[in-house]
Amino acid sequence: MTLQIGIIGTGWFGMMHAEKLARLDGVKVTAFTATSQQKADVAAQRFEGAKGYDSVHTMLDDRKLDAVYVCVPPFAHGEIEAALVERGIPFLVEKPIALDNEQPTAILKGITEKKLITSVGYHFRYMDGTARAREILRERTALMSLGYWMGSMPGVSWWRKMEGSAGQFVEQTTHIVDLLRYTVGEVSEVYAAYGNRYMHTIEDGVTVPDVGTVTLKLEGGTVATISNTCAIPAGDKAGLHIYTNKGVLELGHGGLVDIEAGRKTEYANQSDPYELENDAFLHALRTGDTSRILSSYEDAYRTHQITIAANESARTGLPIKL
Repeated sequence: MTLQIGIIGTGWFGMMHAEKLARLDGVKVTAFTATSQQKADVAAQRFEGAKGYDSVHTMLDDRKLDAVYVCVPPFAHGEIEAALVERGIPFLVEKPIALDNEQPTAILKGITEKKLITSVGYHFRYMDGTARAREILRERTALMSLGYWMGSMPGVSWWRKMEGSAGQFVEQTTHIVDLLRYTVGEVSEVYAAYGNRYMHTIEDGVTVPDVGTVTLKLEGGTVATISNTCAIPAGDKAGLHIYTNKGVLELGHGGLVDIEAGRKTEYANQSDPYELENDAFLHALRTGDTSRILSSYEDAYRTHQITIAANESARTGLPIKL
């Protein structure tokens, strides 16, 4: 059985997924939807037999698809997922899943009712280092965690507006929030402080905060702080440090560093997490077995609620209980 896959969004993520899928046996990328017909056609030309469309509805009317990859900015979610749910088409969607809580609540209701297979692109979960950290934490007591996403502001105009991206904590740092949930546990309360320090003075139309720190209480009793900035031109870094009764686990893009008294062990990532993510989703499409999908829409919704709560806390100056 050859799976027929559609791609919505022709930016970096959409084309990255398309290229990886096209290299697989039993998978055919047959449709692209973009913000314009021209963009969709240009993307489709790179894949034999693929066709471009300027709307999700036209694509679904014209092509019989086994699944769709949704790779669009935060502000563009909603209508796309609703159309896929209505037609009962499984989908993998890149994070974040929305700008607010209302939209994904309605989408999740439809997914649950139709028992639809979904996956969300929290690829940090698929890293070898993350799997190893979870194994180690079964034998240790997590005490507290420090997370960070430090970098510069992406060049696309929608990212720098709250109505386009919902800000860095929702759009980027969500990966670290999700990593905390996946390795340490569920979050019960957040308190956030954001600031606009610099970027609005050098770029037009910036409404997103460029610095922020969020304190999180977890159900198991541990505490965490996750900070971010999008204002530094060098020294970018993202990761999560988990402090345990035995030492420190440092998780990042490259893998895991396990620091104990008198010993430091490094576990470099060997696998491509995006390929593992795709493999899990495609396996579920073929067999119905969703056990290898590490982040369903329902699970990702809980991460999303935390990041939206952080924005609300920063706005009101009050802690938010989840």
